[in-house]
Amino acid sequence: MSRRREAVVTGLGLVTAAGCDRDGTWSAVRAGRSTASPDPALEGLPVTLSCRVPELDHPVLRRRGGARLDPVARFGLAAVAQALDQAGLDPRDWDGSRVAVVTGGGFGGARTQETAQARLAEHGPEFVSPYFLTGYLTNMMCANIALHFGVTGPALFTSTACASGTTALGLARDLLATGQCDIAIVCGSEAGVTRLNVTGFAQLGALSDTGSRPFDGTRDGFVIAEGAGALVLERPGHAAARAARPLARLIGYAATTDAHHLVAPHPEGRGAEQAVRAALVDADLGPGDVGHVNAHGTSTRQNDDIEAAVLRRVLPHRPPVTSAKGTLGHTLGAAGVIEAALTVLALAEGTVPPTAGLRATGTGMDIDVVGGTARNHPSSVAISNSFGFGGHNAVAVLARA
Repeated sequence: MSRRREAVVTGLGLVTAAGCDRDGTWSAVRAGRSTASPDPALEGLPVTLSCRVPELDHPVLRRRGGARLDPVARFGLAAVAQALDQAGLDPRDWDGSRVAVVTGGGFGGARTQETAQARLAEHGPEFVSPYFLTGYLTNMMCANIALHFGVTGPALFTSTACASGTTALGLARDLLATGQCDIAIVCGSEAGVTRLNVTGFAQLGALSDTGSRPFDGTRDGFVIAEGAGALVLERPGHAAARAARPLARLIGYAATTDAHHLVAPHPEGRGAEQAVRAALVDADLGPGDVGHVNAHGTSTRQNDDIEAAVLRRVLPHRPPVTSAKGTLGHTLGAAGVIEAALTVLALAEGTVPPTAGLRATGTGMDIDVVGGTARNHPSSVAISNSFGFGGHNAVAVLARA
């Protein structure tokens, strides 16, 4: 890989069911503590577990109009504000035309849509808020971030199902590499825990009502979750010029498509394997350079079997594998950025977090999944996998700063 395509991570922010900041989330993930709980809003459905974000308060949300925002935008804005603060960037001081925003998600303002549909059905069109569309449209998270922080460079939204966040990282890196910006704010946010969405996933047999157990032999589906993650990416020269301390480096990325089925992964994991191998080539690394893996690890029977087989083929040296979805649930389109942020923290600390809910890996899974407690395992390089409905595969390669 040409090092001109490398980006440095200078800030990160997290809003998850484990806490509305980086420390709360990392503490729960590092401890392997599940955040799933019965959700009263899902009462009467086949599945009632979810991972909800606790009550969120942040100064960025107290601005005029903040109360009208859908949770997907509120989560995203809070995560971005945290990331900018850690990066030491003040939007009042930057040239907004040299800053980009790239966001990833799947459902957009699902809560806003649910409310508007109920009001239309029960009371008529005059009771639908004029703010419905600005809360519901998928690009509005991106637009709100640009508006709040004075970003006038490219502002783009990516939607590749559960690969969306990692797709956003790759796109942001390319914007930096092609000189279209000096700073790229990347955010994945999702607030899709609604009765209709949960019913849809339940009808597909994708959800568990007992808990998320990635790679465990008894796993029976994922727990739906909400949350947001944000990373500040910069060109290395730009970060150095302002004496910013990099947290990690984004050194490789690749994306593929299965072209196999709308929701089922390719049974041999061909697209996923191609993405992992291509991301390593992009990073100018070999498989043996990978120190640990942040797996997609959804806790569904099919996905975990196929991902384990891919990792066994591509990484025969069996590096430690972890999945944050045991702790945080599946945050869908936000998962890629949230998990990339956790990978940055793992690299910095020299730790691989445990996979919550794991007791014994499934039959035939010849991979080293970390369970129980966090493992002291210094790594120079880690990969973060994201695979989504539609056959979307995206892989990021991150390196210690």
